[in-house]
Amino acid sequence: MNKASPEIAKAGIATPSGKNATNENFPVGSALIRADLRPHVHAFYRFARMGDDIADNNALSPQDKVARLDMMEAVLLDSMREDIREAADLRRSLAQTHVAPINSTELLKAFRMDATKQRYADWEELMTYCRYSAAPVGRQLLDLHGEPVAARGPSDALCAALQVINHLQDCGVDYLEMDRVYFPQDHLARHGAATKDLSERGSSPAVAKALNEALDKTDALMVEARQLPGRLKDFRLRAESATIVRLADKMIGQLRRNDPLAGRVKPTKMFFLTAMLEGIAWACFARGK
Repeated sequence: MNKASPEIAKAGIATPSGKNATNENFPVGSALIRADLRPHVHAFYRFARMGDDIADNNALSPQDKVARLDMMEAVLLDSMREDIREAADLRRSLAQTHVAPINSTELLKAFRMDATKQRYADWEELMTYCRYSAAPVGRQLLDLHGEPVAARGPSDALCAALQVINHLQDCGVDYLEMDRVYFPQDHLARHGAATKDLSERGSSPAVAKALNEALDKTDALMVEARQLPGRLKDFRLRAESATIVRLADKMIGQLRRNDPLAGRVKPTKMFFLTAMLEGIAWACFARGK
């Protein structure tokens, strides 16, 4: 069993960053989600938030990060363990909703990658990372709502697009603060840019071209992602997914117009409200299959 070291047991494994659901770019268990499922969405989010904060903590060694993530998984899977509240709470949530722990354990794989991997060679390697860092989030929502397997492809595409959008928003900060670069290395090289260029206060023409290539590929993901609302049976989840699709489309447009190295490109409250109204209207006309 993965027991904590005396030092970790005394201090606890959590390394809270101060981030929470209100800080995220996209809705987390919003009012659009069925009220009876919202607590379960938030239990999954709290578990994910803890893992993400551990993986991003510069004060921890990669080995320490992985050990803490392993402990989270051990508590999640062991009905006798209560020593990590977020993991034990999620375990009970999964039992109540009859959702398998696979989405949660796959998410931990991504956090272990964050702890040990600093660069991604190409788009394919980045998409493999997104398969574990992003797709399980959408799959958890689908499983909670009992949605069909046919919704998984568009859901995975949407979640991967959201992950890339977030990476591009933070490409300079991630490099400067954690020496972590999700920008595919071959994209930079192909346009004559280098990783060190991400430390500048503005994108060079070469970085701008690499950025647009990544956005083009993200747009391609969105072609499949836009099929998601029509694949869903639950009206509220259709509205939530359609809202997120509209947010993603809008964010891609913003990243094309604004330089993420010059300042973080982020949605406003009006941005969210407009996307939500558009998403609800879309859900009214989409039919779950």
